[in-house]
Amino acid sequence: MSGHSKWATIKRAKGAKDAKRGAIFTKLGNMITIAAKEKGGDPEANFSLRVAIDKAKSANMPKDNIEKAIKRGTGELQGEIIEELYYEGFGPAKSQFIVKSLTGNKNRSAATIRHAFTKYNGSFGAVMWNFKQKGVIRIVNEDLRIKNINIDDIELELIDTGADDIQKEEEGVTIITSIEDLQSVKKYFDDKEIKTESAEIEYVAKEELKLNESDKEKYEKFIEELEDNEDVADYYTNVST
Repeated sequence: MSGHSKWATIKRAKGAKDAKRGAIFTKLGNMITIAAKEKGGDPEANFSLRVAIDKAKSANMPKDNIEKAIKRGTGELQGEIIEELYYEGFGPAKSQFIVKSLTGNKNRSAATIRHAFTKYNGSFGAVMWNFKQKGVIRIVNEDLRIKNINIDDIELELIDTGADDIQKEEEGVTIITSIEDLQSVKKYFDDKEIKTESAEIEYVAKEELKLNESDKEKYEKFIEELEDNEDVADYYTNVST
């Protein structure tokens, strides 16, 4: 699986200053709205909505904001129409990116995201061929320690539940599943009361790219530009970290 600085993204979101927290809440609210719009406002019956709400709570998003976002999705509350859009392109050093946008203004979204690519000598272009959708679950090492669980001891159970790959990284553990098995593996951790940092369907690169130190700096700046964009809900890359 390609590394896409998701652990760093998680840390930045948690440590966001007040100036950026509003932008994070906007993104999380749009995620909740889209999930509720697609499969209803009951998180018990809507896995995507439940995951989006968990992520919002983890970022300390106010309960009132969450409820309003759900109601916008179900049509109980008026608001701008949020659209889900995807952009493909090449970032620094020909790195490949798929950018997911949730926005009420697709013209602004396209313009600002295109600007980010060109600012770092990139461009829009077809890269989807190098990615496949997979279920991805991340668990911080500290949350495993709290439960006194060694991931090696439950590896066979995870495989039986649907895990295709288990990656032990510095910050935590990443579990890769098929789209169909994502929910069952997430439930496995929920039943053991192990907190999952994220559990989503992501685009995972088939072939990865390793960057040199000079290109890594440009790559990180490009990612920060994407994360600072209110319209960018997520991004996926072939860069191996």
